[in-house]
Amino acid sequence: MKPKPIYVEIEVQDDVEKVWKYTQQPKLHEQWDLRFSSITYNDKLPGENMQTFTYSTKVMPGIQISGWGESQGTHEKASGEKTSALHFGTEQLLSPIAEGKGYWKYMPHEKGTTFLTQYDYDVRYGVLGKWVDRLFRPVMGWGTALSFDVLKRWIEAGESPKTQYRRFFAFYAICFLFAFVWFYQGLVPKVLTQHPLEISMLTQLSPLTAAQGATAVIWIGVAEILFACCWLVPKLQKPLLKLQVIIFPFLTLSAIIAAPAVAIAPFNVITLNVTLWILSIIGLLLHEQLPTAKSCKRKRGKAA
Repeated sequence: MKPKPIYVEIEVQDDVEKVWKYTQQPKLHEQWDLRFSSITYNDKLPGENMQTFTYSTKVMPGIQISGWGESQGTHEKASGEKTSALHFGTEQLLSPIAEGKGYWKYMPHEKGTTFLTQYDYDVRYGVLGKWVDRLFRPVMGWGTALSFDVLKRWIEAGESPKTQYRRFFAFYAICFLFAFVWFYQGLVPKVLTQHPLEISMLTQLSPLTAAQGATAVIWIGVAEILFACCWLVPKLQKPLLKLQVIIFPFLTLSAIIAAPAVAIAPFNVITLNVTLWILSIIGLLLHEQLPTAKSCKRKRGKAA
C-alpha cells in the first residue's frame, strides 16, 4: 500500500501577506523550519518564473544533507488565496528521500490565515527504503507540524524560533535525564547489585527483615525502571514533574533518617535530590511555553 502524503494545517492569526513573507523569504524560512538548516535562492534568468534553490540540513555535527528545489510558481485567486508549488530532491545517498513534490496554500479569512502544506516523496533503496520510511515519514510529519507551530508563535507573539527551539530541546533533555537517572538507580544499585546501603535504608524505615528487604529492593528497582519508561511518554511528563516537585523533599528526608551518614558522603543524596528537584521546577516552567505539533491538523477535515 502506498503511504499517504504528509499533510499539515495550522491557523495563524495574522494576514496572508505576513505569513507569505515568513515562509517565502529564505532567511526567514530557514529559521523556523526544523527540516532545513539553510536555504539559498539561485539567480533567475530574465523572464524566468521558476525559482530554483539549494538547501542543506544538519543531521548531526559534521554531517549534513544538501539538495535542490524548484518553486514552480504561485498564483493568487480573487479571494486572496495563494499557492506555492514545490519540487525537491537530493542526490546524497544518506537521505532516504530521493525526490518529491508538494505545495503550500495560504487561505485568508476574518481571523487570519489558514496555512497548510501537503507533500509526498519517493524513497531510495527499494523495499528497504520503504521499510525505513515507515519510521521516517511520521518523523517528517511531526517535524513539519512542530515547525508550523514555531512559525505561528513567531508571527503571533514575536518570539524567535531560536528561543522556542532552545526551550523545546532543553525541556526534553531534562526529561531524558530523568529517564536515565531513574533507570540507572532502579537497575544498578537495586536489581543488579542489591547494594547493602539500599537494603539497610529500607529495613531502617520498615519492619522488614534483611532477607525481605533484599527482595523488596528488587521490586522497588523494577518500579523505578518502569517509572523511567514513563518519562518517554509526552502526555505523562508534566504530571511526573509535578510529582517529583512533591516527592523529592520526602525522599531526601527519608534517606537521611534511614542513614544519616549519606548526608556527608561525596556526591550525596542531598546534592543529588536538590539538583533533581530544581530541574523538576525548571522543567515545569519550560513546559508552559513549549511549541507543539499538536496545534496542527494532520488530516483534512480533522481537528487539531
